[in-house]
Amino acid sequence: MIRPLQSLRHARLNRHEIAGSLGDMGTFLPLLVGMASQNGLDFGASLFFAGLFNVVTGVVFSIPMAVQPMKAIATVAITSKLPVSQILAAGITVSLIVLVLGLTGLIDTLNRAIPKSVVRGLQLALGLSLLMKGLQMVTATHAWIGADSYLTASLAALGVLALFSARIPSALVLFGAGLLLATWKDPAVVGLVHFDWTFPHWTPIAWSDFTRAFPVAALPQIPLTTLNSVIAVCALSAELFPDRPATPRRVSISVGLMNLVAGWFGGMPMCHGAGGLAGQYRFGARTNGSILFLGGTKIIVAVLFGASLMALCRAFPGSLLGVMLAVSGIELSLVTRDQTTRKEATIMLLTAGACLGADNVAVGFVLGLLLAWALRLERLFTVERERVTKDSGIRNQESEVGHHEPARAGHNER
Repeated sequence: MIRPLQSLRHARLNRHEIAGSLGDMGTFLPLLVGMASQNGLDFGASLFFAGLFNVVTGVVFSIPMAVQPMKAIATVAITSKLPVSQILAAGITVSLIVLVLGLTGLIDTLNRAIPKSVVRGLQLALGLSLLMKGLQMVTATHAWIGADSYLTASLAALGVLALFSARIPSALVLFGAGLLLATWKDPAVVGLVHFDWTFPHWTPIAWSDFTRAFPVAALPQIPLTTLNSVIAVCALSAELFPDRPATPRRVSISVGLMNLVAGWFGGMPMCHGAGGLAGQYRFGARTNGSILFLGGTKIIVAVLFGASLMALCRAFPGSLLGVMLAVSGIELSLVTRDQTTRKEATIMLLTAGACLGADNVAVGFVLGLLLAWALRLERLFTVERERVTKDSGIRNQESEVGHHEPARAGHNER
């Protein structure tokens, strides 16, 4: 049962909570700006709903639960130039499935059915795709020196390295630098950004958008959402906040409801995430006060400036956005480091290689799943053979003992 007043009693707002609210910007900003500039996603509507569900999340959960873009959908959208309608359809589809899994309690069953090595393979493929897309955006500038050039990208990369160990989100710094460069390169952009009391509006989505988006964007997102946005985030919350952990049922319902509302009004596909929770905790967030502050800020900016923010997104330097996406791709790929055994690594690499080689995430997912299940069956048969051999050996020993017993008995009688 949701007890908002009980959750709000934990909320605090101080400099640590405000700093912690920025801990997830490294994931949020690159993917949102990328989809806005590359796909035409409504920046204002997405920012509004991200803020709205930050607030809702802050009321429902007493921990700094992050609201992130759905990484698989965002990566496929940016690298494959998906239409906005298909991006929204993919988010709605995933949320509906996750909501059903949460309400029925099947979320744990699905998590057991899909091996982590397959999920890690998807994450590796998506991370590398995002990295390559970022580098392609940098090389597409075809300029060595300028506001949008190789030099700009090089300085941005050095800035990321300089901030690597600092408690300052590099994505936030690069976002600010990109806005300054965009206005310096084209001062007319400043005039396009103005107070515009804009609220999200209904966005029609056709049935064909759902059927086309499912295999390429929704299918790879489902295991990522169940593992990272539900199972992993609940496990991390129990570790960081043992007195008030999140439960899989509540988290899956939260993820489901977010996009079933926002998706029909142009909001980007959103979920929770273990990485976002860890990032906000690392930056100082300890309560839902950080999330409430962040959500309120997003809503105010989105309502005041609305659609006019799209002008800045379109003028954002490709070199800086490329570096931001490349860094996000590396971060997404680094989560695969836990696949240390030979079998796990083989499944992960086959999944990732098939995704990239076939240029189809669904193909990679299916092949990785088949290999994982085949190895699992092979292991079961091996265990069964060992058990049969052991039982046979025990029976042979018992037979030998029984054969010698009468002889011993006769010897004793004599």
